[in-house]
Amino acid sequence: MCGISGFFNQKKSANPDAERHLEVMNRLQKHRGPDGEGTWVHPQRFIGFSHVRLSIIDLGTGQQPMLAPNGDAITFNGEIYNYIELREELKDFYPFKTTSDTEVILAAYQKWGCECVSHLRGMFAFAIWDESEGTMFCARDRFGIKPFYYTVQNNTFYFASEAKALLPFMPELSMNEDAFISYLTFQFSLNDTTLFNGIEKLLPAHCIKFHKNGSFEVQKYWEVYYQLDWDHSEHYFLNRVKELLEDSVRVHLRADVAVGAYVSGGLDSSIIGTLGSKYVDGQFEAFIGKFTCYEGFDESMYARDLAKMYNMKLWEEDITCQDFINDIRKVIYHLDEPVAGPGSFPQYCVSRLAAKHRKVVLGGQGGDEIFGGYTRYLIAYFEQCIKGAIEGTLNNGNFIVTYESIIPNLRNLRNYKPLMKTFWQEGLFDDISSRYFRLVNRAPDMEQEINWNSIHSNYNVLDDYNRIFLGNNVGHTAYFDLMTHFDFKTLLPALLQVEDRMSMAHGLESRVPFLDHPLIEFLATIPPNVKFQNGELKRMLMKAFGRILPASITGRKDKMGFPVPLNQWMKTDLKDFVLDIFSTQKRIGRPSFNTDRIIDAVEKEGKFSRKVWGLLSLELWHQEFLDKAASYRKMLE
Repeated sequence: MCGISGFFNQKKSANPDAERHLEVMNRLQKHRGPDGEGTWVHPQRFIGFSHVRLSIIDLGTGQQPMLAPNGDAITFNGEIYNYIELREELKDFYPFKTTSDTEVILAAYQKWGCECVSHLRGMFAFAIWDESEGTMFCARDRFGIKPFYYTVQNNTFYFASEAKALLPFMPELSMNEDAFISYLTFQFSLNDTTLFNGIEKLLPAHCIKFHKNGSFEVQKYWEVYYQLDWDHSEHYFLNRVKELLEDSVRVHLRADVAVGAYVSGGLDSSIIGTLGSKYVDGQFEAFIGKFTCYEGFDESMYARDLAKMYNMKLWEEDITCQDFINDIRKVIYHLDEPVAGPGSFPQYCVSRLAAKHRKVVLGGQGGDEIFGGYTRYLIAYFEQCIKGAIEGTLNNGNFIVTYESIIPNLRNLRNYKPLMKTFWQEGLFDDISSRYFRLVNRAPDMEQEINWNSIHSNYNVLDDYNRIFLGNNVGHTAYFDLMTHFDFKTLLPALLQVEDRMSMAHGLESRVPFLDHPLIEFLATIPPNVKFQNGELKRMLMKAFGRILPASITGRKDKMGFPVPLNQWMKTDLKDFVLDIFSTQKRIGRPSFNTDRIIDAVEKEGKFSRKVWGLLSLELWHQEFLDKAASYRKMLE
């Protein structure tokens, strides 16, 4: 796990300031690699790579950028979990000099060229200079676990693990309105845009191929296809899921340093932590953040039950309102751009705790999206069941759950009645794509706080939404697959951005065993009537692994992700802090915000909703980056 960066002049003009440019990018990403750094500049100086290293595999000889005997060069961030098997396969083809997974990528590229990505199992973002062809090749892993940002300025392609490392090369900093609309709608972007005008991100499962003339094209190299297997039994599917996840955890533990795990008290992280502890010699160490001041925000008792059952050493971090005041600016800075909900803040805190004891942790990210864990799936499905019962279409293939069978699981909706009331206020029984959009669309909640007339973009977020929701790779007869697939393609990369940035802020590597492509590809073959039978959320995961967990965890009906007591804090010390930030916004004057309405809502209601969190994050992003544009450009002086 590291930070990568570099430049490539597309006209192959020499860069007289190459070393300085690379040093600046390394400095802005130093937190990602506290164990070392390196740079490489081509003799003709039109291309250069830089790297900051967090040493995990091959601690002695895995330094980067790394050169191959033929002159190829690589800068790589991530872990290739099947590097041992690939090394064995390629040992007669390539003269290995290290035991690192980095060199395995170099060998794989020389053997298979751009198709090397299809042989890699893991999380990765890398750039390779091909000396014989005079071209560059860049790639990002299938799920977007590792980041890759880029910009083109004055015929020079700059790239980095974090957008902030590109800011010194931007002639000006401004907000991308397309990304702004997407953020207001979903709290993440649906495409390759970022909130920074001129900076794009390479999408998951995509690569960049450069041509000899310096031009480049972005291509997709992998897709998950929902080709359903109607021939096998549920017993077969469960056994195979167990085999694949256990194998994924086993290879995710490959490291030359000790590995621990996040455990939140929920199903996903508890399963990963339990499986991880089976393969580790000695006492396994686990980490949890908690809020003990308010009822309903402390889930550590479930984590303790798990730790006791498997003799884990559990480290606990009590997170306070003062921590929020102290750290929220750091959180936004390390995120590069605001994304998803307030869970990034406690994730930052628990990552800081874990980094004191381990360099690598396993996490449960991805379980909700691939096994179906979000309550909104049940809300949306309930509506369609009612519609199908009224119209007599329950058996036309769209409905794998009948309204009769779903009734026992409706108790999971007890705390979601306000959401259901809002959801059903308009559009009831419309087509399923419109209804799910309504369920995930947050923009209507910001009608008063955003000055929509100031936005001049013609971007149609609904078109992008439908392109993904109704993708050709997912069958349109299964509502469950459509919903989980959309979140897998959009929400999950946003959450992985949080996972990467909050861990790397402290020089900690976070691994996510649920996101192993053999497992993902297999899950896409399981019929929805097996995965979502009777409307049971995470049914496959519970049936496959429920027996290895404490009853207190398997019997939970109140798991809420990583809830943060922001509403409660707003009644005490946090209110003045938030009002002060928005007062700064008012003084500066942000044309897109109706600041008086925001302040009025905070003062009168004293509530810190997801809406206010999103607006607060945007304002802090403006202050941390756009307002400091000159200081970033000055770094090159």
